[in-house]
Amino acid sequence: MPFSFGIKDLIDILIVWYILYVILKLFKGTRTLYMLIGLGFIIVISALSVFVNLNALNWLISAFAKYGLLALIVIFQPEIRRGLALLGKNPFFRGSFIGQSTIDEVVRAALQLRDRGLGAIMVLERRIQLNDYIEESGVSLNAKVNAPLLVSIFTPPSPLHDGAVIIRGDTIVAARVILPLAQSEDIDPALGTRHRAAIGITRVTDAIAVVISEERKSIRIAEDGVISKPLTSDEFRAYLRKAMRLVEENENEEE
Repeated sequence: MPFSFGIKDLIDILIVWYILYVILKLFKGTRTLYMLIGLGFIIVISALSVFVNLNALNWLISAFAKYGLLALIVIFQPEIRRGLALLGKNPFFRGSFIGQSTIDEVVRAALQLRDRGLGAIMVLERRIQLNDYIEESGVSLNAKVNAPLLVSIFTPPSPLHDGAVIIRGDTIVAARVILPLAQSEDIDPALGTRHRAAIGITRVTDAIAVVISEERKSIRIAEDGVISKPLTSDEFRAYLRKAMRLVEENENEEE
């Protein structure tokens, strides 16, 4: 049978390549990427076993495919949930634009909290809204972002100092929000609950989480399920401005 390659085959290959590219980009920096690479390796081995008629190996791979896929879905549920949420986001939803003045207020508040030895977690919403977490446990505020208010929220004995503050645009939409904790073994055991909550929320959404440690008097930022090292004041300001400016740049590209 002669080999033929036409425009239809080219389109087919390009579509598959693009889908794989998007999936790998979504899970970049998370353990799911290694899972996908492992699955790709198994698929290649399976194809080879069929080609050279290795019956025992083919049976083993078939048995794994029957039950292993379900197990992987359960184990990697947070990462899969985040990936599907990003894939299924409304292309007409422009996300939360956070202006320079709001970023400056967040920076001022974080530095004051750090210097006072107060713990805090501030979550800056981007494209995926956090309404589910707000409705489940949060206290609605809908107040304009400003440093004195943020500091007062996290200063005991304020009834709102436990949990996270959610910032959408230039508004503090809620406080005392309980976030999902990351439970992975690859997380530094020295990190506390706030850090695990910051990692957890950024693994299932595209938000940015700012964590201030009361014990270490340090500031870290979690993004895409990865938490930074302790940041200096200049590093923190530059990181936050760069991370939130991506939303503005993406919106301009869509226009």
